[in-house]
Amino acid sequence: QVQLAESGGDLVQPGGSLRLSCAASGNIFSINGMGWYRQAPGSPRELVAWFTDAGNTYYAPSVTGRFTISRDNANNAVYLQMNSLKPEDTAVYYCHAGVRLEKDSPALDFWGKGTLVTVSS
Repeated sequence: QVQLAESGGDLVQPGGSLRLSCAASGNIFSINGMGWYRQAPGSPRELVAWFTDAGNTYYAPSVTGRFTISRDNANNAVYLQMNSLKPEDTAVYYCHAGVRLEKDSPALDFWGKGTLVTVSS
């Protein structure tokens, strides 16, 4: 049906930057909210940043001022620019989207497979 493909995860030193990308493809009528979660080893998955269909954004307090989410509606894509990375940002980052498959259908949740970000010297 719908696939979310993330890219951009890598090993980076503390203080460095990375840009994550996520592109949605498949049977898409429209996308509501789209954003990023992360999960560190031994921790629950947490919301990092979210971009609503109305153009509003939300950031977790731990990343506010360092991360910036952006969205390309024409290409069903969302990006996460991560600056001033810290070791505690190390996690698998997952793309998530609320997707409508048909005009009058409710939005369904779709997830990517994740991309690993490791912040270490």
